[in-house]
Amino acid sequence: MSWMRGITCQVRHWRAERARWKADMAEFKAAQKEARRRGEWPENPGPPPTGFTLLPWLLMGMGSFSNLLQGKTSNPWIGGLGLFAFNSLYIYVVFRSFVKEKRQAVSTVVALIVMGLITCGLALGYGGSWLYFFPLLGLATGAVVRGPRLGQVGLALTALAAAVSVYRSGWDAINIAYGTFLSTMVTAAILSLSEAVRELRSAREELARRAVEKERMRFSRDLHDLLGHTLSVIVVKSEAARRLAPRDMEAALGQITDIEAVGRQALTEIREAVTGYREGSLATELDRARSALSAADIDPVVRQSGPLLTPQNEALLGWVVREAVTNVVRHSGATRCEITFDGVMDRVRLTIADDGPGDSLRDGNSPATGPAEGIGGTGLKGLTERLAVAGGSLRAGPSPRGGFTVTAELPVESADLTPSVVTTAGSTAGSTAPREP
Repeated sequence: MSWMRGITCQVRHWRAERARWKADMAEFKAAQKEARRRGEWPENPGPPPTGFTLLPWLLMGMGSFSNLLQGKTSNPWIGGLGLFAFNSLYIYVVFRSFVKEKRQAVSTVVALIVMGLITCGLALGYGGSWLYFFPLLGLATGAVVRGPRLGQVGLALTALAAAVSVYRSGWDAINIAYGTFLSTMVTAAILSLSEAVRELRSAREELARRAVEKERMRFSRDLHDLLGHTLSVIVVKSEAARRLAPRDMEAALGQITDIEAVGRQALTEIREAVTGYREGSLATELDRARSALSAADIDPVVRQSGPLLTPQNEALLGWVVREAVTNVVRHSGATRCEITFDGVMDRVRLTIADDGPGDSLRDGNSPATGPAEGIGGTGLKGLTERLAVAGGSLRAGPSPRGGFTVTAELPVESADLTPSVVTTAGSTAGSTAPREP
C-alpha cells in the first residue's frame, strides 16, 4: 500500500539523518579534543542541528501518557489517538524545519495547523497536563516560522494558549501562555542565530578560498610574463652571440654582457613578484623592448604621447609591452615593430604592431575575422583579465595591412600631456621561433 511505503521511506530517512548526525557529532568532538590539546579555542560551531535536537522535548507529554496508562483520562482511545497523532506530526514538522525548502513547503504549514487543532482539542477536552502540548506546539512553530511573520504568529499562538488554558483550568494555568511564548521565540532565535553563524562561517571560508585562488592566479601570470619574456631575450641574445663570436668577438661579448644583465634583473623581479610588491615601469619596459627587438634584427619604432599614468596603469601597460614584444621576437618573423602610446583626456591606447607574416591563424584569429578581444595564449588571456579588472580592454589579432597587432586601452585620471618621443633603433642580429599559441 502507498501509505505503508511512505511510512517506510520516512523511517529510512530518519535513520539516515540519525547516522549523519552521529557522524557529525563524533567529528565535532574530535575537533574539540584536538583544539583543547593544542591549547586553542575551537572555531567549529559543531554539527548543524537536526530534528533530533528537538525530540527530547516530547518528554513534556509524559504526564498525559501517564494519565492514559493509569486510566485517569475519559475516552482513552480518543486521547491515545490524539497523543499519537500529535507526536507523529511533531516529529514530521521538526525534521522538515531544518531544511529551508521543506519548512516553507505547504505540507509543513498544513501539518503545523493540524497540530494546532489537535492541541486545542486535547487541551479543551482534558485540561491539566494536556495543556503542556501548547509549549510543544510553540517549539515546532518557532522551528518552522522564522522571519518577519514570527512575531505575529508567536503572539497569536500565545493568545490562543492563554484563552484555552484560562477557560479549561482558570487563571492558575496562565503560565502555559508564558511557556508557549517563550518556547516559540527562543527556539526561533536560537535556530536562526545558528543558521546565520554557519552561513557566515561558510562565506568566510569561501572568501578565503577565492583569495588563495586569486593570489595563485596572480603569481602564475607574473611568473609566465617574467620568465616568458626573459628567457626569450636570453635565447635570442645567446644565438646572436654564437653567430657573432667567429667574426666579431667584441660584439659577442656585448651580447653576453646583456644576457648577464637580463638574468640578474629577472632574478630581482622574480623575488619581488613572489612578495607581491613589484611595480613595472613603462619606460623600463620600452627600453627592454628596444634591446630585445634590436637583438632579433627587428627595427623598433616607439612613439609616445599622452597623459601621465598612475603607477598601476604603468605596470599594466608595461606587462602588455613585455608580452607583445616577446611574441614578436619569438613568433612573427618581422623586420619592423611599431610601439605607439597615445591617448585623450580620459583614455590611453597602447598599440604594438609588427609586419611579420607569422601564421595565418596565430592566436586563434584569421585575416578574415580581424582582431578579437580577450584571445590568445596564456599571456594574452592573463593580460585581458588584468585590464578588464582596471576597466580596460585588450584586442589582439592579424592586421588588415598584414602582420599582427595588439591594442590595449585603459581609462586614466590624469590629463597632463607629455611631449612626443620618437625612437628608432637599428638591428644587429636576430632569430625567430614559433609564435606562442
